[in-house]
Amino acid sequence: MVKLLAGQALSDPEISGAVEALTSESPDAASKAAFLAALARKGETPDEIAAFAVCLRAKSSVPPLDPETRRGEILDVCGTGGDRLNTINISTTVALVAAAAGVAVAKHGNRAVTSQSGSADVLDELGVLVDATPEEAGASLREHRFAFFFAPKFHPSFRHLAEARRLCASRGQRTIFNFLGPLLNPARPSAQLMGVPNPALCEPLARVMQRLGVRRGMVVSGRVQSGEEVLFLDEFSPLGQNHIAEFYQDNGFSTSTLSHEMFPIPPGLLQDLRGGDRQANAEWIRRILDGSETGMRRDAVVLNAAAAFLVAGKTRTMMEGWDLSLEIIRSGAATAKLEELREAKRSARQNLS
Repeated sequence: MVKLLAGQALSDPEISGAVEALTSESPDAASKAAFLAALARKGETPDEIAAFAVCLRAKSSVPPLDPETRRGEILDVCGTGGDRLNTINISTTVALVAAAAGVAVAKHGNRAVTSQSGSADVLDELGVLVDATPEEAGASLREHRFAFFFAPKFHPSFRHLAEARRLCASRGQRTIFNFLGPLLNPARPSAQLMGVPNPALCEPLARVMQRLGVRRGMVVSGRVQSGEEVLFLDEFSPLGQNHIAEFYQDNGFSTSTLSHEMFPIPPGLLQDLRGGDRQANAEWIRRILDGSETGMRRDAVVLNAAAAFLVAGKTRTMMEGWDLSLEIIRSGAATAKLEELREAKRSARQNLS
């Protein structure tokens, strides 16, 4: 704490010790919350974020993946959360579209924390298995090209962190875990599309992803206008300019901006992306996947899926990805994938009974 209060970065051994303390029964939640708040006020460096991720990943349950699945690209697509704009579950919908196109998608997520409906909430509402064991998740990724890795199931040591994180959230205090969530996928994805609610985070978090062994990565923050206020989505925005940091194996690291105007997206408003509770968001997802929703919510999913296909190496450009996303929806493949996953859950639960 002394170093944090003095504005000094923590060393790797100090971070290792902090992780041991945070994931143990003691100290108490108030002390853990105070540490997390002090770290956030100092400002986490990329080296600190990477070191925390390495230590926490070592404590996770690792799913058994067959060699063929491991050799190919495994994609995760998620936002850090924290934009508090209450949009529909865009990245979760993108994950289903990508899986329908044959991309192996390891979706890591949790219940809602800063929104009304987290990825686990809405997938559960859709009838997709969200509490899979490591063995079930590994088999699902192999057989169905999609698996959900429910964070509490794969990070049991986090139970000792829950109360401290709730304390911070109740005070409006973000913590390093706002950054770490997408970096702790137990499947160790080789390709990752991450959204952040602040453009200044794009480059440092992309650097962290690179250090953690991701081969193909992109971090994006999308601008939206709400009246006179400028806000940022932890997704690609179909309403404004997008800030990007990306890297592709040996092809170097780059930062850029991309305007929504490069795509055939009609003008819209932030309210056109709004979601609701898990039931409302599940219905929006069904409508997007079956093609009956053709408005801004669909366009946001297609735009983000275009980026996901590029990151996964499925397409060479985002425009190709845009066209592929629309084809997956129009062909019925997206709805078919959702039904396949629903049936897989029914079969898994029948086998247990």
